[in-house]
Amino acid sequence: MTFVDRLDALRDRELRRTLLFVRGRPRPSTAAEVSAALGVPRSVARWRLEKLVAAGLLQAEFERRTGRSGPGAGRPAKTYAPRPETLPIEFPRRRYEALIGLLAGALPGPERAQQLEAVGNAYALELAAAMRVRPAKTLRTAAARVCRGLGRLGFHAAVEAATATKATFVCATCPLRPVVVSDPEAAAIDAGMWRGLVGAALAGDVAVECSTHDCLDLDKSCRIRVTVAA
Repeated sequence: MTFVDRLDALRDRELRRTLLFVRGRPRPSTAAEVSAALGVPRSVARWRLEKLVAAGLLQAEFERRTGRSGPGAGRPAKTYAPRPETLPIEFPRRRYEALIGLLAGALPGPERAQQLEAVGNAYALELAAAMRVRPAKTLRTAAARVCRGLGRLGFHAAVEAATATKATFVCATCPLRPVVVSDPEAAAIDAGMWRGLVGAALAGDVAVECSTHDCLDLDKSCRIRVTVAA
């Protein structure tokens, strides 16, 4: 997979449409699901999905959707999910993630983490406005709305687990991950973004704590753990 491959794929309107559909779903998609949702033959849906895999934008696995195993369980379905994204797609490459890292590094040392978190929180408010997220009364509903809103903007996120006070997100294409990969010491900006997103999706003034994990593991999706005041 090369940088040019990704640009070639995204230049095609129907490939972009297919990619946005897959990124907007909380679980991997099959060719049959893409076919039904986009109104195209299954063979066309499969060709588009494989093209996105070849461009490094999706990854394919096999999964038994019936939950059964052993003889008689049928063939596992081929599924497609967003590939973890650690670099923004730019043309020409302007290396914005490096610029943001340099700006973050210029912040005063003793207060750097707090200022980075404040920047991430402010960025979250911009995203929340673009997502048109409606405040929810429960964390479960708020978490689901955050994921749907990010999906509408072209980012993938899913709720892995949620209770009344805690939620875990899995995000293959976290908006600020390229910044953290470029400068691991700027991780507070990503935590601030997620804290702001969840806060914007909750009704009332609720204290939100957030921690991010696996951002630097290039083969994994980011995992974000959120806790709100009971």
